[in-house]
Amino acid sequence: MTDLSADARQRALVHWLHATLRTDDFTLTTASADASFRRYFRVSLASRHALAPDARTLIVMDAPPPMEDCRPFVYVARLLIAAGVHAPSVLAQDLPQGFLLLTDLGMTTYLAALDSAAAPGLYADALEALVRLQRASSEAELPPYDEATLARELALFPDWYITRHLDRVLTADERATLASAYQAILKNNLAQPRVFVHRDYHSRNLMVATPNPGVLDFQDAVYGPITYDLVSLLRDAYIEWEEERQLDWAVRYWERARKAALPVSADFALFWRDFEWMGVQRQLKVLGIFARLAYRDRKDGYLKDLPRVMRYVRAACNRYRELGPLAGLLDALADRSPAVDYSF
Repeated sequence: MTDLSADARQRALVHWLHATLRTDDFTLTTASADASFRRYFRVSLASRHALAPDARTLIVMDAPPPMEDCRPFVYVARLLIAAGVHAPSVLAQDLPQGFLLLTDLGMTTYLAALDSAAAPGLYADALEALVRLQRASSEAELPPYDEATLARELALFPDWYITRHLDRVLTADERATLASAYQAILKNNLAQPRVFVHRDYHSRNLMVATPNPGVLDFQDAVYGPITYDLVSLLRDAYIEWEEERQLDWAVRYWERARKAALPVSADFALFWRDFEWMGVQRQLKVLGIFARLAYRDRKDGYLKDLPRVMRYVRAACNRYRELGPLAGLLDALADRSPAVDYSF
């Protein structure tokens, strides 16, 4: 048995694993760390274990209270598995300490596997899994993705991206422009049909697995706008595809969703408009979150992804007259001239 470090939580984690597995014949290696306080370790077993007879590796989550709460993860994992989505099973838990023992969905993320050749098959599987998740939706099961939550997320953009990252102070007119845009964005978002929303359905949280994909990082799932997870997938903060491919995959999702009797618009153009407006909300939030991760949490690796996310939001804003003033504000923040004429 190899202990990775001398920190107190890891010693407690190893002690818990000894008691849970009833053996010390295993090794630990770092599996991943995410944008929160959670850490993940891979447990390599020397022999088959009754908890997972067909597995030689498991995953243990370290989610330190009070910063993290494992209960939503456990609850949503059950919802996903019941919906036919390949999520990790919870094999053992110690909620007061913040430890979970999970099945291992493998080591290959979509982000690592995606290229032009692999993308069609991987995205087809991800779209199919998304439809299965949404078909299982029930309003009573998850917290609402309501106006207060969506607005709180949008507030991250001025607080962290504009004020901290750009070191800018908005004028009164600029604040009014942003407030007006937010009102229009939220009106669209809240008018969309609602389903289960993973909330981070993208290439770093999807694993190449059998069945494909394995789905991770779902503990913040909510009941909200139907286009949200599709935006997360197709306008991914970590990998970018040309718009023709985004459209093609969106049409394929839309066709699947209609066949599954999901509440998508019968007019794809209207569905695409909702997709883009939902994208503006998510991308503004992501810009704020990535800036916060860099400046508050000292995880500056996220800064390199900011230009990609900004391209998404600028492209969408440039297509809709109602979002023209927001596009102009983004131009001003970037010291650029407006890209289009909004006088029509």
